[in-house]
Amino acid sequence: MRLPQRLTLILALAVFAAGHVVVALGTSLQLLLVARFATALATGAFWAIAGVVAAKSAGPGMASRALGIINAGGMLATVLGVPLGAFASQYFGWRGSFWGLAGLAVISAFLIARHVPGNLAPHSAVSIRKEISALRSARLWLVLAACATTTGGVLAAYSYFSPLLIDGTGFSAPAIPLVLIGFGVGSLIGSLVGGRLGDAHPHLLTLIAPAASTVILLAMCLLSDLQLPMIILIALLGFFGLGANPILASLAIAYGKNAPTLASSLTVAGFNAGTVVASWAGGKALDSSLGSIGPVLLGASVAILTLIPVIALSVIAKRGARQDLLPASSS
Repeated sequence: MRLPQRLTLILALAVFAAGHVVVALGTSLQLLLVARFATALATGAFWAIAGVVAAKSAGPGMASRALGIINAGGMLATVLGVPLGAFASQYFGWRGSFWGLAGLAVISAFLIARHVPGNLAPHSAVSIRKEISALRSARLWLVLAACATTTGGVLAAYSYFSPLLIDGTGFSAPAIPLVLIGFGVGSLIGSLVGGRLGDAHPHLLTLIAPAASTVILLAMCLLSDLQLPMIILIALLGFFGLGANPILASLAIAYGKNAPTLASSLTVAGFNAGTVVASWAGGKALDSSLGSIGPVLLGASVAILTLIPVIALSVIAKRGARQDLLPASSS
C-alpha cells in the first residue's frame, strides 16, 4: 500500500522471474515447490495491482474497458502459452519453458518501467483501518460472490471437458487441445467485448453472462454426442462465461472506494476461490453416477447462482439512481 504502484508491479515481476530461474536451475523438489509458491504470490500481487493501474490509467468511465484488455491478456496467454510452452519443452527441454518465462518477465518489467506513469496515485499515509473499512460495503461482497460463482461454474465444467469430449463426443485425445483453443479464443473476444460495453451497461451484462452460461452448459448435456455443436458451445462458453469478469473487477474497485487495491486483490481471490472449490466439486461429480456429464451439470448449477448477487446489485443500483433523481424532480 505504501509503495508506488509502478514499483510494486516491477517488484512482482522481479520475484516472478527469480522464481522461474530457481525452477530452471533447481534439482530439489522441495526447492521447486517453494519457488513455485513464491511465484504464485508474485502473480497474485501483480494481477491485483495491474487492475487498479489499468483502471486509473484509462480514466473515468473507461475502467471496464481497460480491465477487459488486461483480462484479454490473460486469456491470450492461455491460448498461446500452452502450445508455445509445449513447443519450447520439445526443443529446449522442460527447463527451457521456465527460462523463457523468466526472460519475458524481465522484458515486461522494463516495458512497465518505461511506459506506466509513476504518479498514478498521490503519496499519502495509508491506514490499515481505512482499507479494512471497505469490507463493510455490501455491494463489494455481492460482487465477490458473483466472481466466485461465475468463474467456478464455468471452470467446474471446463476442468473436466477432456473425459466428456473423449467418452461422450468421440473426439480423439490429440484433438482435445485444438477443441479447447475455441474456449480460449471465445474468452479473449468475450473479455474485449465485455470490457468495451461494460462501462455503459454493467448490470445488464453481468445478468446476461451467467444466464447465457447456464443455458450453454445445459445444452452441452443434451448435445454432448454431437461434435460440431460441442465445438460451438465450448467457444460460446468462453465468450459468455468469462466475459463479465472485467466488469465485475471494475465494479469491485468502484465499490471498494478508498481501498481499490484491496478490492482488486479480493476479486482475484474470489475468482481463484471459485475455481478451486468448483474444480474440486467437479472431480467429485465426475466420480458420481453421472459420469462425464456430472461436472457440466454442476457447472450449470453454480453458474445460475451468480444471478442472485448480480440481480441484487442491479436492484440496489436502480434504487440509488431513483434517489439521485428525487431532488431534481421535487425542485
